[in-house]
Amino acid sequence: MHNPDKFKDLFLIDSEITFLNFGSFGACPKPVFEEYQNWQLVLEREPVQFIAFDGLQRVRNALKILSDFIHCDPMDLVFTPNPTFAFNIVAANLDLKPGDEILTTDMEYGAMDRTWEFYCSKKGAKYIKQPIELPILSEEHFLDSFWKGVTEKTRAVFISHITSATALKLPVDSLCKEAKRRGLITIVDGAHVPAHAALNITELDPDFYTGACHKWMMAPKGCSFLYAKKEFQDSLEPLIVSWGYKSDNPTDSRFFDYHQFNGTRDFSAYLTLPASIDFMKGNNWNEVAKSCRDLVRENAMRFCELTDGIPLAPLDDNFHGQMFAIPIRTSDPMALQRKLFLDDRIEVPVTRQGSRTFVRYSIQAFNSQAELDLLYNALHRELKSGELASKA
Repeated sequence: MHNPDKFKDLFLIDSEITFLNFGSFGACPKPVFEEYQNWQLVLEREPVQFIAFDGLQRVRNALKILSDFIHCDPMDLVFTPNPTFAFNIVAANLDLKPGDEILTTDMEYGAMDRTWEFYCSKKGAKYIKQPIELPILSEEHFLDSFWKGVTEKTRAVFISHITSATALKLPVDSLCKEAKRRGLITIVDGAHVPAHAALNITELDPDFYTGACHKWMMAPKGCSFLYAKKEFQDSLEPLIVSWGYKSDNPTDSRFFDYHQFNGTRDFSAYLTLPASIDFMKGNNWNEVAKSCRDLVRENAMRFCELTDGIPLAPLDDNFHGQMFAIPIRTSDPMALQRKLFLDDRIEVPVTRQGSRTFVRYSIQAFNSQAELDLLYNALHRELKSGELASKA
């Protein structure tokens, strides 16, 4: 078991806040943030050389280090500011015809739902949100629910590797294999996955995958990636046409040229990934992450018993990582979230999944049992006051 107090001193999180929301934006360790500021200084001292001459090679070097971490060919990666940007590239370029269907679940991230609905409406396609029966009893149970939504019009499947609202890790490997057998394009939202769950993109073999490096990898905000299988790369037109289109100095990758340089911007965040990976290696991160998963599960049933709810899936590594969604009932989720923050200084999201509401806690290296006790006591108080219903 690692010592959370040791890591509190290594992060910049406000010491007066009980920060149980690492899943939303992550946070930088001090050494990574210092590296970020160092690159920004390099930029400001000589912006022309940084942006126009040296920058893209430095970006490619960072992509190579990232590719080693997530196990794929660096030529199949580009950096993006966030997963939404990445999937806009995919959705805008997917060759959908009127009547075609994208099959997904009813547990996807709201920005992704909006992205697909926008592009499907433009192309006359349909975005099919297949209801998933909760609780999920097993991998087979989930897959049976999901594949009930497939039809002869299904062209692609879109799936979260780890869901946002419910914090569930889904059996994406099995789903990708079956989708490939059916001849379907596979598109995976892995925003929460890098440094949170095991990720080997080569073995998973999706057609498209995105992950956020500014969440569990602890890079600065605005650092994510898009993976695209080689056979799809030439069909991806850039969202922003800039110097990479018909480049005067093309690299050996049109995918990189088209999508990596889209005008003046500070891409220092991308260059911190080597420091982030070094930080994890230097702090035995596999052991730290296991301790965090253990703490998540040790408290899960305690919170469910408080709200008279049940876990959304078996409490094991197949379905849960460093987050857990506590089922609750409240008439005003936003008011509850603000009350927990303003009255108790607890930063924790209150999420929605259909008609259900959850308090989703995240556990990172600096979180402790005492902090979960604070959340427990705050929710217990709200139950006694009548702000929360006694049954979830």
